[in-house]
Amino acid sequence: MSREAAEKDRISSAHGVYLGFDVGKSFHWACALRDGEAVVDRAVANRRDDVRDAIGEAKAHAGGLGVLVTVDQRNNIGSLVVREARSMGCDVAYLPGLAESQARRMYPRLAKNDRIDAWVIAHTSAASPQTLLPVPDSRETRLLGSQRRHCVKLATQARNRLHAVLLEGDPELEAACDLSLPWLVGLLSELGGATGIAGCSKRRYNSLCGRLGAPQAEADELRELAKRSHEQGFHPGGEDACVRWLAADVLRADAEAERLRAESHRILADDERYRCLLTVPGVGPVCAEALVSLVDVSLFENHGQLASFCGLAPANSSSGTSIDHATAPKSGNKELKNLLIFTVNSLIGTKGYFGRYYDRVLERSSGDARLKRKKALKAVARKRLKVIFAVMRDLVPYDESRWGEAA
Repeated sequence: MSREAAEKDRISSAHGVYLGFDVGKSFHWACALRDGEAVVDRAVANRRDDVRDAIGEAKAHAGGLGVLVTVDQRNNIGSLVVREARSMGCDVAYLPGLAESQARRMYPRLAKNDRIDAWVIAHTSAASPQTLLPVPDSRETRLLGSQRRHCVKLATQARNRLHAVLLEGDPELEAACDLSLPWLVGLLSELGGATGIAGCSKRRYNSLCGRLGAPQAEADELRELAKRSHEQGFHPGGEDACVRWLAADVLRADAEAERLRAESHRILADDERYRCLLTVPGVGPVCAEALVSLVDVSLFENHGQLASFCGLAPANSSSGTSIDHATAPKSGNKELKNLLIFTVNSLIGTKGYFGRYYDRVLERSSGDARLKRKKALKAVARKRLKVIFAVMRDLVPYDESRWGEAA
């Protein structure tokens, strides 16, 4: 029996007390039900001793059947409750916020507050355990990955704002600035916009470009364009300052994201699952790190469940004889979905199994070229996910002779 099946069996088995936590930043509301009656119903400070006291009080009423602790947030503000419940020998489950909201609608006369939310969580745990999800063990790389994604988001926001500032001054100059080039962003952080570049002496400009590793021809072209823009374009007084600040923000966020990525890879260097994933065609360090940190493969019974989690399983709708169709899912982990689809691009034109499969899907797809390519990318990503699931489950490197044609 898989770990996921074992945990679901424990969650769905009978418990003496069902303890629901509506978690919050400074305090939680705990509601424990025994035979439908509340034996604990109070606010609990988000402190270790207070949480342990509430769980211990629930255990005192449980007899020999134990306690099921259910939270509506399993990470961040809910992590303390999860850790303490496990350390005290309780089964732990997670009721997603959407499921909790839908469950509360079954009681239309109830108001919306922390106390009622905790009661709904506890009551749903007792009456509908099939709605609960197991809580996977947290990983250090999950926290590092979360911070790296935050840094990437900050860098993207700063780049978009920088594009907007440059566009207001001169669309031609903005179009010439490729903000994915580190040397160009570094140049903007030192000199600012067109006015700052045009006012810089040639000697200092060349020295700065050399230090940043800028190609001489591209640097000269940018300087001539900036000088022409300064003479003909509209550049408000605060443009240079804004450009310098925003470019510096981009550099800081990019550098922090790179440091976090390197630290994650260092931690995962000895991880067997990470090393096996790197053998799968098209899966590089970034994709492998995301899969290891975000996916607890023991919680999935088959590749179809993993595909649903990643947003790559089709959403089937049927009702009698009038409705029967499949659509692209809008749920799932968007980061994993985008990574798994994007990395298929490296397989296009290759002679391996997935490269050939892409060509076959492309041939039989209908629509214009762009739509056909989109369908083929998703199909290969879904097909490759079967192999990824097997590699993560069995901890065996990819072997095309073993898994390729069986994917």
